[in-house]
Amino acid sequence: MWTALLVVLALLGGSLAACSDDEKPVYKQAQPAPSDLSPPRTPTASLGLEAVPNVVRELQPSVVAVLTRGSNGRRGEGSGVVYGSDGLIVTNEHVVAGATTVEVAFADGQRGPAAVVTADPRSDLAVLRPERKGLPAARFSDRLPVVGELAVAMGNPLGFENSVTAGVVSGLGRGIPGSAAATPALVDLIQTDAAISPGNSGGPLLNGDGTVIGINVAYLPPQTVGAVSIGFAIPAVTVTDVVTQLLEKGRVRYAFLGITPGPLTDRIATTLGLQRREGVVVLAVNDDSPASRAGLRAGDLIISFAGQKLEGVEQLLGRLRGLEPGQEVEVVVFRQGQEQTLKVRLEERRSR
Repeated sequence: MWTALLVVLALLGGSLAACSDDEKPVYKQAQPAPSDLSPPRTPTASLGLEAVPNVVRELQPSVVAVLTRGSNGRRGEGSGVVYGSDGLIVTNEHVVAGATTVEVAFADGQRGPAAVVTADPRSDLAVLRPERKGLPAARFSDRLPVVGELAVAMGNPLGFENSVTAGVVSGLGRGIPGSAAATPALVDLIQTDAAISPGNSGGPLLNGDGTVIGINVAYLPPQTVGAVSIGFAIPAVTVTDVVTQLLEKGRVRYAFLGITPGPLTDRIATTLGLQRREGVVVLAVNDDSPASRAGLRAGDLIISFAGQKLEGVEQLLGRLRGLEPGQEVEVVVFRQGQEQTLKVRLEERRSR
């Protein structure tokens, strides 16, 4: 049975589906990974759907299906893409989480075992090492894509290996409303209307040059949200940053603020006597944290963080993932009817 796994989003009033195909919940609590703050690149050429066949021919040998089996015997399927000349494969962490065996199916029909080299649940990325050698690596973009440019998704939806869908880059810096409470990895994403389905998780989102611009991670199921073709990918700049840290250091450094953030609902706004309807409510402040030392308090409304105005929790987490431990940032809060500016020196998030 092909099961699309849903995470209920109370604020959205709908559901979010991970795009792996499995019979168990796949998303865990995650902390955002750093992102590239450089400006989007300008396409070198106007590339439309006529470019898709060339993209497929070039990239098909680099795209794989990831087949897993858990200790309970449950099977799962996802996708992956060859990352480097050493044959390592990048996929989503939720594709291989809990797997006791991992097998990779290649475009030429061959299959072989693979080992999970390293994984990071906070960014929902994992690296696999297949036994097969001589795999061609895909090119990963060092810039964000441009809204409106061609987007091609390749992978293994519902077990249909070597499937291709195409659309455009629909938006950048997307945070799926309400997702931060369940999986903060789902912020600062690329949105696309290229069809993404269960089993596409971990596969590449490509531009018209055949360059990987993102790793597919989630979509909004049409039957639950009343919209079609809304999918999301982790930007390639985030992927390369996280994978480089994992391979070089065995872990990823995340900036830590030390608060429990919450959405500014109408009820909370009324309780706090606020006229504002944008910002992030500080529900709690961790003891001995950067936030507590800077003077943040439970009940504060954060309206700006590190120079960025905040509409909700997703924007806060997206901004935080672009910062480094040790950086000092300004936090503007609304407290007792007045704005106050505090300075916070971020720290590295401690391992749990």
